[in-house]
Amino acid sequence: MIETDILIIGAGPTGLFTVFEAGLLKLKCHIIDGLPQPGGQLTELYPKKPIFDIPGYPSVLAGDLVDNLMEQIKQFQPGFTLNETAETIDKLEDGTFIVTSNKGTKHHANSIAIAGGLGSFEPRKPILKDIEFYENDRGIEYFVKDPEKFRDKKIVISGGGDSALDWSIFLSNVASEVTLVHRRNEFRGALDSVEKVQELKNEGKIKLVTPGEVIGFSGSEKIESVDIQVGTARTTVACDYFIPLFGLTPKLGAIANWGLDIEKNAIKVNNALDYQTNIEGIYAIGDVNTYPGKLKLILCGFHEATLMVQSVYQRMNPGKKYVLKYTTVSGIDGFDGTRKEAEKQVVKAIE
Repeated sequence: MIETDILIIGAGPTGLFTVFEAGLLKLKCHIIDGLPQPGGQLTELYPKKPIFDIPGYPSVLAGDLVDNLMEQIKQFQPGFTLNETAETIDKLEDGTFIVTSNKGTKHHANSIAIAGGLGSFEPRKPILKDIEFYENDRGIEYFVKDPEKFRDKKIVISGGGDSALDWSIFLSNVASEVTLVHRRNEFRGALDSVEKVQELKNEGKIKLVTPGEVIGFSGSEKIESVDIQVGTARTTVACDYFIPLFGLTPKLGAIANWGLDIEKNAIKVNNALDYQTNIEGIYAIGDVNTYPGKLKLILCGFHEATLMVQSVYQRMNPGKKYVLKYTTVSGIDGFDGTRKEAEKQVVKAIE
């Protein structure tokens, strides 16, 4: 049985930052996540993409942000149950919880913080014959986890949104050939990305097929080419990888069966106080929650985590007043015995 003060479900940026804020209050955290490594969407979907709206970082790669968060929480020694999902929850008579994973790992916690982002993701797959055959490293990739995998390869990307545009732009400097296929002439994406693709097309760095649609594949063991319908004509494009980027379908998974108030695949919380759900002791923070005026931004998740741990502190220490101390003044004492603090001011008389 794993014992902890706060069990965090979800190792994305909000879940990771919760460890830091909890650590300042001397609260111990353990994180459970279905992925084999921390980082959530940032690690799984777009580790090499820049993020521009993190305070203090004009631009930071998603993977680097995860690395920084892991470094920030290291001294608070969080535990991790990775590659497992939270399956069942039992509330005990004393108000604490036991959460059991799909692999049988049991976690006992005073409070639960659901920070599962938008839930688990499944790619929206095109309905094409033999598509399953070409999965599992045979040429079809639904995510770009490591761009170097496509170094000097011929790539066909299908889609008309930001992901298709962004990865076409990025891989134009990695792959030997990039072909972007979209069933319409118009794209639904950031204007600067559309203009950049237009520029790269004019330079011959991206081949654009619009309106067109991938309708089939060829290759005995791996993909060797894709068939594209363009109007009434059909053309064949040689490729090593086909990347259909039609978006992702989020699912809450087993959490949806825990008796929580759910609205449009998100968990309703009390945003006027502490982001607690309808079950006392269970909180939801980050993209997984919903309330009037909700914005699904990483920085909003950080804010929600900060207020949530204050509520957990009161739950564990009823009647005890916590005096907020700024880290610039108080410093940070880690559970591992380390201490971070500002350099002492020099006291010296002026003669």
